[in-house]
Amino acid sequence: MTERFKLGIDVGGTFTDLFLWSSSGEVATFKVLSTPHDPSVGVVDGLQRIAAGKKLEVEHLGPLIDAIVHGTTVTTNAVLTRGGASVGLLTTEGVRDALEMRRGIREEQYDNRYRNVVPLVPRYLRRPVRGRLDYRGVEIEPLDAEGVFRACGTMREEGVESVAICFMNAFANPAHERAAAEIVRSEMPGAYLSVSSEVVPTIRFYNRVSTTVLNAYVGPVLRDYLKSLEARLARVGFEGALLIMQSSGGVGLPESMVERPAATLLSGPAAGPRAAVSFSEEHDRPSCLVVDMGGTSFDASLVRDGRVALRAEGDIDRLRIALPMLEIVTIGAGGGSVGWIDAGGLLRMGPESAGADPGPACYDLGGVRPTCTDADLLLGYLDPDNFAGGKMKLRPELARRAIAEHVGRPLGLGEEQAAAGMYRVINSNMAHGVREITIKRGLDPRDFPMVMAGGAGALHACMIADELDIPAVVVPGPASVLCAVGMLMSDLQHDYVRSYVTRISTLDPEALRTLVSEMVSAGEEQLAREGVPEERREHLAALDLRYLKQYHEVTVWVTREAIEAGDLEALTAPFHAEHNRLYGYDLAAEGTGLELINVRVRSLGRTEKPALPRLARGDPDPGPAFRGRRRAFVPDRDEFDEVPVYDGHALRAGNEVSGPALLERTDTTIFVSAAYAARIDDRGSALLQRNGGAGGSATRAERTAVGTARSDR
Repeated sequence: MTERFKLGIDVGGTFTDLFLWSSSGEVATFKVLSTPHDPSVGVVDGLQRIAAGKKLEVEHLGPLIDAIVHGTTVTTNAVLTRGGASVGLLTTEGVRDALEMRRGIREEQYDNRYRNVVPLVPRYLRRPVRGRLDYRGVEIEPLDAEGVFRACGTMREEGVESVAICFMNAFANPAHERAAAEIVRSEMPGAYLSVSSEVVPTIRFYNRVSTTVLNAYVGPVLRDYLKSLEARLARVGFEGALLIMQSSGGVGLPESMVERPAATLLSGPAAGPRAAVSFSEEHDRPSCLVVDMGGTSFDASLVRDGRVALRAEGDIDRLRIALPMLEIVTIGAGGGSVGWIDAGGLLRMGPESAGADPGPACYDLGGVRPTCTDADLLLGYLDPDNFAGGKMKLRPELARRAIAEHVGRPLGLGEEQAAAGMYRVINSNMAHGVREITIKRGLDPRDFPMVMAGGAGALHACMIADELDIPAVVVPGPASVLCAVGMLMSDLQHDYVRSYVTRISTLDPEALRTLVSEMVSAGEEQLAREGVPEERREHLAALDLRYLKQYHEVTVWVTREAIEAGDLEALTAPFHAEHNRLYGYDLAAEGTGLELINVRVRSLGRTEKPALPRLARGDPDPGPAFRGRRRAFVPDRDEFDEVPVYDGHALRAGNEVSGPALLERTDTTIFVSAAYAARIDDRGSALLQRNGGAGGSATRAERTAVGTARSDR
């Protein structure tokens, strides 16, 4: 029987990660440098690397791949670099400045020099149109069709590539937007079109107009990229299914993503939590912290009881997007993060990154500024002759020169002292990122094991955990490509939302049932078009609720049965519980009224998940994997020592390694600090536990005692 493959691909700022699953049950991971000028080039480079490993021509490999699931940063980078399309906005007369005024809230209210974010559409391209609907969708003033024609003429003259349409109260009645869209299609047939009632038909005008504009801004970029990618894949004989990762953690077909490209703005890191939970469940922990340190950024997210934390809206580079997305905190801390001295003489790490071009100084690709990778090399954590399995030679002398010039001399430190400082600063930065996703949301990071992903992350895992008192860390076997693994574990997913503003006391159960039914029908049609069999389709419902007179609502999942039965108690009980968890109180006993704002449906097409291989069992002795010793920095002792080095691929399930030690794999290196010990599990993951720790089972009283002892040091 011919071997068949499935492939997960995660394009990052520095590396493109690939995870290959074979029908024989074997898996393989690959890393190639990303190609920022055209990420599809890096994808094909990865396919060529895989083909070479299989001793095949890439044209013979392509037809053997049944599915490719692809996470991309194309839309993210377009926003961050302001490299999107030229956008024109059609909006209701009198409110075109809402895009710039936003919600009228200063982000830094005490900073008089803090500047507002520049809108993606300049004012002269925000064309006002007469016509008005009230909040119920009843027409007050008819749409001025001639005004739409005139606006199209202006936008054509200005070279507009993409048109966003967002009228007041269109969520209640899309008639005006649909009429305007027809005119735009006839007058500007080559323009990309983004219509708010199709993208995000919800209450709150700024959220809606910002999301619609973002969708228009990145639409042509994603469309052109996917066209280029599909053409390159066709040239290597790929005829399988291409699926694109969404910010919400699901996948969709390219044509669906081109219709709503803003759903991919956090595409890359969204897959990591899907894979991470399968590795933490191996240790009976369905909840975990997921942290991913790549070449450019550090992402932190949370899985609770097997479900990834989601939010209904968020911001990207201070621009509001009101689409479902995983709750991920991202900071500029990666292997390529540049070390620099600020005006006050303090050492900083990032957020600027050397990326793939020119890369860290030690890559010898033109980079001359010191990065985290350069510091890790100088501290002895990386083997210059065995980086990436020996495929890439590192230059320690270039790292030493860069660190000395830009960090050491300005601070009056030797190169190794400066490198140790860089290591500590970036670890502290990442620990702060973990606090953002836990403590600021009312959660204790010590209650969760930490799953560490990313090529650079395993060198820093113990020190991040130590700073946060996290007693257990799981470093999966495919940690360096965990997002690519997660892509093969994700389902087809489509999210629908409708605003229905009403007090729960006056809620019409039939109206709620109708809204849910309409969205479920839309999901059924979409999944049927995508070829998902009925038995693999599933539809989940959620409500956005708040106490009366509150400003923000909370999204809670509810059962379809409760909606069908009109059971108000079953619909509201999850809200009270979640409000208590988030804010420390609820008003259920006081009988405070509730208000419904939005109704949501998530339609899922369950995919077949690849079974990951199990590792051969061994005894606790890791001796057969011992490679030798290397001089490396031990931060627990603030000194260098001769540290044992083990071949990570030769370790067997049950092997135990006490720190300090280095476990070297071709795609990552794990640094086990002096305070931790590593045990290899059946999936090839390294479970790092504090010496004498219980792997996350310590009581709060025990943790308090430890914290008191530390504060007395």
